[in-house]
Amino acid sequence: MELVVWDAAGRLAFERLQGRLQRRGAGALRRAEQWPAHFVAFDLLRLSGTDTPRRTYRRRRAALEALFTDRRLTAPWVLCPSTTDETTVREWLTSWTAVGLEGVVYKRLEGRYEPSLRGWRKRKARETEDAIVGAFTGSPAAPRTLLLGRYDTDAHPRYIGRGTTLPQTAGRALAGLLTPAGDDHHWTGWTFSAGWGSRERLHVTLVEPELVVEVGVDVARDNAGRWRLPASWQRPRPDLSPTDVPAFGSGPTRPKAAP
Repeated sequence: MELVVWDAAGRLAFERLQGRLQRRGAGALRRAEQWPAHFVAFDLLRLSGTDTPRRTYRRRRAALEALFTDRRLTAPWVLCPSTTDETTVREWLTSWTAVGLEGVVYKRLEGRYEPSLRGWRKRKARETEDAIVGAFTGSPAAPRTLLLGRYDTDAHPRYIGRGTTLPQTAGRALAGLLTPAGDDHHWTGWTFSAGWGSRERLHVTLVEPELVVEVGVDVARDNAGRWRLPASWQRPRPDLSPTDVPAFGSGPTRPKAAP
């Protein structure tokens, strides 16, 4: 089961849901009214009078669909779409990413529910994009993670997301491509969180926003247009300048198949 919240632009808004979870009492009620959640069901684990967990997923799914029909359930109750057609899955992974779909989950139709075992698998929608390095964690001789940005229409470098941990060889190679920032860096005084819901702050070294890198990103973004999940390292792009990178808030840099 999944709880989702939609923002005013019609995209999934994980940060709105997270904001609700952090509130209590009257504050939680106000957030619930402002950002109502939908309950998305994709499996049925309890059904009065039956031993549901021992059924195959095919039978559990049929029972779930019958439950929605018999009870005439509508929003905020949502039956998650399901298919066995690969073409439909590919269409979902291309068209639904515009609203923040991260991927699809799948399970064997004849599989039974097994507590404490991960029976579901996830196929993520990913794309390759370019970004500009604005800071890093780790040592100057071997950066550990990159903090990435893009210029906005006012020529200010805007933070767009953080990278995953760099391979050691990549970190050492990048060290020679990064220039320490001057006192006028736009991110001076900013703090960066170690992750969603974390109070830990990263210790970062600012660099001149000049080096372009290519990263693999999940399509999930927050309502400000930042990548919600860490971007995976691909390669440096010293052949590109920051002006070659799309402005903050725009779409993908180029098709996946680009060299």
